[in-house]
Order: sequence, then structure tokens, then C-alpha cells
Amino acid sequence: MASQRVLLRARDLAEQALPTVVLSRLVTAGKLERVARGIYSLPGSSLSEHRSLAEVALRVPRGVVCLLSALRVHGIGTQAPFEVWLAIPPRTPVPRLDQPAVHVVRMSGAALAEGIERIQVDGVAVPVYCAAKTVADCFKYRNKIGLDVALEALRDGWAQRKLTMDALWHYAIIDRVANVMRPYLESVTA
Repeated sequence: MASQRVLLRARDLAEQALPTVVLSRLVTAGKLERVARGIYSLPGSSLSEHRSLAEVALRVPRGVVCLLSALRVHGIGTQAPFEVWLAIPPRTPVPRLDQPAVHVVRMSGAALAEGIERIQVDGVAVPVYCAAKTVADCFKYRNKIGLDVALEALRDGWAQRKLTMDALWHYAIIDRVANVMRPYLESVTA
């Protein structure tokens, strides 16, 4: 089972009606290594660039990778966050993870539910906002991440043709930042 999935959880064994105590015995025997709390992997398995996103997706199933982490996934801008930026619903407890560090942003309604893509990272389906939604979110949270980051994301995403004006406008309306983004959208297309 561990050879088929790069990251393994105790829940995966329970679904197959296998005792979860086997995991600790395999770790003691050196056949598995504990990557994080509740997550195991084969020793010496190759690490992908976005492995921390897969770990967070396994441990916070209602979260969606957003803002700086999503920009990194899409290859937009120059930001290299040291923590995973995660959108979670309101009144959801903040996840307490030792590793990797998580920066939580609260979203609700259509702002939380729309624009989600699932990417495969180490055999785990990781929910990430699409490029256009991520750029609109950057303008919505410009006071947290900085207006310069939002402008860089808009210019770089537009130059790489990862954004369309229709998609940007759609997500700007959902995030209620259409009036804020309008002059910047006009300057990019001029």
C-alpha cells in the first residue's frame, strides 16, 4: 500500500480493514518513516517541490491552498512563502500543525467555493484556487500581503497568459474587489 501512495495515513489502513498499529511497528522496523503526525512514507522516497501542500491537504481536508502558496503553484510572481497559505471556512478551528507552518485566511460562500482546481502532489489531490481567483484574492487581501504582490501577480499572470480578463472580472465580483481592480486591469490591457 505504501508503494502505491507516497503519503500514507492511518485512515487509509482503516478503510482497508487493516489494524493501524501496523504503522508504528513498520516505523520501528525501519520500513516506514513518520513524515508528520499521522502521515507516513517509505524511507528515502523522493520529495516533490509541493510536498508540504500534500501534507496540509491530508491533515486539513476542508482547507484550500490560496494566495502566496497558490501563486507559487501556478508559477506566477517571485514570492516564495515559508508557510502554506490556506483558506478555511468561518468558525472552523485553526489547524495546529507542527510542520509545515500554516497561515490561515477565512473565506465564506462563493469566495471559498468557486475557482477550486485539484492538482496531484505525491498521489494526493490538493485543492488549489485557479490563477484568476488567486490574483483576485491577492487584491482582496492586499492589506495582508501587500499591494505590490497583487500588482506583480496581475502583471506576471497576464504576461504569461495564465489569466483572461473575463475570469479576472468574474472572481473580482465574487471577492467584491471589482472597483479596486478596475484601474489596474485597464492599465494591464492598455
